[in-house]
Amino acid sequence: MKYHQMSKEELVNHFNGDLKVGLTQVEVNKRINENGKNELEKGKKRSLFLRFFDQLKDFMIAILLIAAIISFATSDYWEGALVIAIILINAFLGLFQEARAEKALESIQKMSSPHAKVLRDGIEMIIDVSDIVIGDIVLIEAGDYVPADIRILESVNLKVDESALTGEAVPVDKKVITLDSEEIALGDRINSAYMSTVVTYGRGVGIVVNTGMNTEIGKIAKMIQVSKNDQTPLQKSIAQLGKILAVIAIIITVLIFAINITQHYLMDQSPITWLVWKDSLMTSVALAVAAIPEGLPAIITITLALGMQNLARQKAIMKSLPAVETLGSTSIICSDKTGTLTQNVMTVTKVYYNHKFKDLTVDQSLDKDLHQLISYGVLCNDTKVNLDDDNNYTKIGDPTEVAFIDLAILTNDDPIKIVNEFPRIHELPFDSERKLMTTVHDFEDGRYAIIKGAPDVMLSRSTSSGDVIKEFENANLEMTSEALRVLAVGFKKIDKNIPLDELTHDVLEREIEIVGLVGMIDPPRPEVKDAIEVSYKAGIGVIMITGDHKNTALAIAKDLNIITSEDDIAISGLELDLLSDEEFYEKLKTIKVYARVSPENKVRIVEAWKNQGNIVAMTGDGVNDAPALKTANIGIAMGITGTEVSKGAADMVLVDDNFTTIVNAVGEGRGIYANIQ
Repeated sequence: MKYHQMSKEELVNHFNGDLKVGLTQVEVNKRINENGKNELEKGKKRSLFLRFFDQLKDFMIAILLIAAIISFATSDYWEGALVIAIILINAFLGLFQEARAEKALESIQKMSSPHAKVLRDGIEMIIDVSDIVIGDIVLIEAGDYVPADIRILESVNLKVDESALTGEAVPVDKKVITLDSEEIALGDRINSAYMSTVVTYGRGVGIVVNTGMNTEIGKIAKMIQVSKNDQTPLQKSIAQLGKILAVIAIIITVLIFAINITQHYLMDQSPITWLVWKDSLMTSVALAVAAIPEGLPAIITITLALGMQNLARQKAIMKSLPAVETLGSTSIICSDKTGTLTQNVMTVTKVYYNHKFKDLTVDQSLDKDLHQLISYGVLCNDTKVNLDDDNNYTKIGDPTEVAFIDLAILTNDDPIKIVNEFPRIHELPFDSERKLMTTVHDFEDGRYAIIKGAPDVMLSRSTSSGDVIKEFENANLEMTSEALRVLAVGFKKIDKNIPLDELTHDVLEREIEIVGLVGMIDPPRPEVKDAIEVSYKAGIGVIMITGDHKNTALAIAKDLNIITSEDDIAISGLELDLLSDEEFYEKLKTIKVYARVSPENKVRIVEAWKNQGNIVAMTGDGVNDAPALKTANIGIAMGITGTEVSKGAADMVLVDDNFTTIVNAVGEGRGIYANIQ
């Protein structure tokens, strides 16, 4: 059985733990000796000399070195010195650029939280994360990093932001349940939490099931270590050219040498002395050296460097010179959804109230009923809203709740004014079992409970007639079919004479009057659709890869015209795992969307396209994207929302996190490649 399948008792027994006492210090020391510290291994660093020597392994460089040696031998010191200088400049440039490869693992190591709260010898204590061992009882609360991979044993409204690991934009509700299925996607393991993810809400207790390199983030670190950087098309072309030139040089040397000796023997009819042999050899070698374009590496370096400057002005920062040219050869773009194709902000796009839909992407006008719906959504809300020095709103909270604040701002309703005008006097926090949140406020005409939650739960407790409930159910069905996350908002009038401590769930969350439904989604970036159209016209395929749910991904893909025909399909990571390589390659060109994928899935997708002769660009912003970014011919990280890990593994960083910038950069790369040709 896997850990997510075990019951609480099975887990505790499996790790010889104790929920009330935790581990003893003696047991902790023993487990550290057996399993090591809760740390990620540092990649082995090659010495500076070896890394410099690596720069001289290129075939063209080897030819130039031979040419330089021969130039010195023939007393052409200026030519020899120039060639050596060119070789050294290129070697130092390459050495400088290679420093970027070490940043990925270092960035992952920085993500670990320095301290954690654990239960040991019956006492709660704060310890270094590196001292955590398998079987430790860990206590987590809002604001904490999860210090290791843990199985949840207690949860009080616990939510964890796993976007950096799974790519899902919305924090995940964590529950104390046993999952039956053995094979279940990482993002669906709601009874587990993973190292370096962030607790955004509530608190919980968990037992450590994996530490260090055995954690999910540790597996990603291993994948980054073992992934290799392929040669770029330009590097392959230059190597091929070098071999051709070497063969030509050898043929020239042999041919001219033979002609010289033959001429001397047949025409001059004089004895062939050592001096004749030497002069003939030097003449033929000099001609061969002249065939070697010692200026070629410098010309390429300068051309690529100028291209890097142009790309930087277009908000695309290239981290290595060869990547500039690779960009122009791109034939497939595998794009992460969240933050790249979409805005990475939960946004209300449609509401249903007063027997009608309102599409807020088209019309943001405010009427009395919509004002009521928005006000209630702002009041029944735990988002902290303030104004900064520039009078801009700052919002800290769950993305779903922040969406209500953004809706108020969009319709020129001041959320701070609403909250101050009707202060909260009582509350029942959100509970994933109830699927409701309730707050109590005093209005001019009396005391009201405002309730927000899952539409099916709200409607089952509504006072509305059967026909009205049916209308709401149909509206909810229509909105969910568009992959919208739907919440219902309602209220109930409360007798002021009831003491606050008697306002329980049974009192407040019955006989609710529904105000309306609110549908939200992480919407596509408005400019992306045109950029994808340009990509298709340029012969570049676009594939969406996301950790989000399939229905959500499909809705976005159709909206952006990534899916354009009945033959185009979407599959999940689990479905991909069931396909053999032969089956996968057969379906590869029809699969336009991959949902609920793991880091291993992403690497497999990139490698599949590469194996079919494509130059693959991969975009991403999370830790989970890093192995695929490094595996791709060119990895593209987000500069704003991207983690340091993804930036370290990538070849290019987008300053504005915009997919359109990638398409513009590919155009620039093609121009650079044409210039070099």
